[in-house]
Amino acid sequence: MANPLTSAQFTRLLDKRLREVSENTFKELPSMIPTLYNIMGTDSAFEEFYEIGSLPDIPEFNGKLEYVSVAPGFYTKIEPKEYAGGVMFERKLLDDKKYGVLDGRAAMLAESAHRVREKIGVRQFAYAFSSAFDFMTNEEGVALCSSSHTTKSGVSTASGFSNTGTSALSRTSVAATRLLMRKFRNDIGERIVIEPDTLIVPDNLYDTALEIVGTPKGLYSGEGTINTQYERFKVIPYLRLDDYSTTDWFMVDSKLMKRFLLWIDRIKPEPNNTIDFETFIIKHSIYFRCGSGFTNWRWIYGQNT
Repeated sequence: MANPLTSAQFTRLLDKRLREVSENTFKELPSMIPTLYNIMGTDSAFEEFYEIGSLPDIPEFNGKLEYVSVAPGFYTKIEPKEYAGGVMFERKLLDDKKYGVLDGRAAMLAESAHRVREKIGVRQFAYAFSSAFDFMTNEEGVALCSSSHTTKSGVSTASGFSNTGTSALSRTSVAATRLLMRKFRNDIGERIVIEPDTLIVPDNLYDTALEIVGTPKGLYSGEGTINTQYERFKVIPYLRLDDYSTTDWFMVDSKLMKRFLLWIDRIKPEPNNTIDFETFIIKHSIYFRCGSGFTNWRWIYGQNT
């Protein structure tokens, strides 16, 4: 549709005989960014993050003090991108229209900006198995959910360094994934405290996930045995995930997620408007800068099915 919007394009709006003219009939999907991300503002063009490794075990004393060293961690840079859009209206159209539409012009842009931000937000999960990042430069260089995670300490990464699998959502796979997460290791190969407490699933798997964590006994059987996953997890249905996969699902430690999964607002959505002096065209615009990324992978396990 061409800009500006003119009375010639919307002649029906000048006609009183229409029974009804509707606008913005449907609600947008709920915002997930505040639920999932550690949201931070910034006054810089980009933000940089760096990790320091853990201290190894204290050695046995053999008469002389032995000094232990700490390996460096990985560097991460997140650079917000710019987003901007606008709409233009012919003054004549706004003066002559007979219906209460096109009045909330700034609200229309704000709604669009909200939708774009939410589409950005889901990409950390939708592309969790890809190392092609939208905003991020990551020194480790592997996907958020990967079997190729590395360290700079030189320890073996044969176990405790993979956070991806291919298991369909079931009671058995939930139990197995939880145990795998609890065996995650830090940069020097030591066991660490990971408390998986949340399942993030597409809407297509929401009922299955609720059944797994909400059935106290006899799940998939008539034996009345205890379901050990009962009330162990919170379930978050992420509707936008269905646009990418209806079978992929994620288990997270929600406290660590809110620490390591980052959303950076460089400029929050900023509306502007003006009237062109020569043509009386009414212009509305919105501008924002944002980005997202992660600084550690040990808060999530992704099942790519």
